[in-house]
Amino acid sequence: MIEISVSRSAATLTVVGDLDLSERDRFPELLVRLAEIRYLTVDLCRARFVDSTGAAFLVALGHDVLDRGGEPVLRVTDESIVFVLEICGALALYEQHSCGNEPPHPHED
Repeated sequence: MIEISVSRSAATLTVVGDLDLSERDRFPELLVRLAEIRYLTVDLCRARFVDSTGAAFLVALGHDVLDRGGEPVLRVTDESIVFVLEICGALALYEQHSCGNEPPHPHED
């Protein structure tokens, strides 16, 4: 399940369970909803599994935010998820925080 909370310039995308092929149909809608966001936190603290499809979505999302001059943040601790994201190139796009540390969003309104 993917939950999203959006303000004018900031958003948090929270994954509960799996971010995989089964969620693929939602990715275009989520990219549109987040099209203007400059400060994004992707919270994978309650994610159980991320496959290459989910990682590719996070790569596209990270690039979109960076292209707007924004700051994508990733909260993740699970080593198997970190491994998949690293192999797929997603980790390089996000500032990383562990799940115990809430990243600051001074621009959130």
